[in-house]
Amino acid sequence: MIGLNTPGTLSAQALGSALGRAVTVEPNRDQFSGGGVLTATMGGSRSIWAGGSLLAWSGGSRSIWAGGSYAPIPQNDALWTALHLQQAQALAPNLGAGVTVAVIDTGLDLNHAAFTGALSDPSTWKDYVGGDAVPQDEGTLGTGGYGHGTNVAGIVLQIAPAAKIMPIRVLGPDGSGDLVNVASAITWAAAHGANVINLSLGSTSDSKTVQDAIKAVTAKNVLVTSSAGNANMDKITFPAATAERIDGVMSVGSLTPQDEKSVFSNYAKELRIAAPGENVYAPAPGNLMAAWSGTSQAAPMAAGALALALGQSLKVPASSLLDTMANSAADIYANPLNRPYAKDQKLGSGRLDLSAFLTLSVK
Repeated sequence: MIGLNTPGTLSAQALGSALGRAVTVEPNRDQFSGGGVLTATMGGSRSIWAGGSLLAWSGGSRSIWAGGSYAPIPQNDALWTALHLQQAQALAPNLGAGVTVAVIDTGLDLNHAAFTGALSDPSTWKDYVGGDAVPQDEGTLGTGGYGHGTNVAGIVLQIAPAAKIMPIRVLGPDGSGDLVNVASAITWAAAHGANVINLSLGSTSDSKTVQDAIKAVTAKNVLVTSSAGNANMDKITFPAATAERIDGVMSVGSLTPQDEKSVFSNYAKELRIAAPGENVYAPAPGNLMAAWSGTSQAAPMAAGALALALGQSLKVPASSLLDTMANSAADIYANPLNRPYAKDQKLGSGRLDLSAFLTLSVK
């Protein structure tokens, strides 16, 4: 989200306490940043920084969706069990086939085995940073925003493994980018067949340019998911905050595995839903796998859920899917640690429940 929660040389043990304060403020209102923390909690053998390491990607040759068999990431099993992913995929056996999710971010590691057969036609790709049609995730692991888009896209595919990812790059290696490019990317995605657009990025200031682009695409029944921000403040970032006034936008906050508000997650009455956003394993550049934390990891869970639904015959109009998702959320306010946010439902309607959402939305 705005600025990066930069881990630097933090050990895995130090990350938890630092998340709430290690936030870099956005330098100016005309820039957006990808967000989250590349955690240092993995085993593996390749060091990123002091106390951190990466895991090899399942032997380095297996996609998430290969040969008709779903290959989930075992490190996320507890997470998916809590969200009832297995039941949701049984309710939506097409697994998102025929649905395109645009990931507007730092780009992707286009050569990662996880994305074999999972990307949209290259004619739909766009790189607004490099000025070409090759939105390759670039940088050095453990610094800036490198790997952010690769992780986000991998989360979508773990939920809807037969969906297609449309990679669009608007953020550079440091995780920042220009708002004009963000608006252009939103327009491009809708014009080139995206059904869902994920925006794991944000600004503390609104942008009419971006807002107008979102209004235009949602009017064409394109659904938008956007992360709420990682500054632990009573205000969510834009464009997530536009969910209050633009139909078709789902703002997403982050929870711990115990359904408690993540210490870094923003909160506000405009927040529509929350999802797990801590230590979420997904592909990392170089045929590797890593865990990130942030509202940036929660938003693509909602995007993946929408892809599952849109791949099926619907019980409800597509325009009602966001309301259905919010209305089917699991209660989180009984948790004493969430009660300070309960009065105005500042953590949204609750925690994303994939199977409850699919039960209400698909035939």
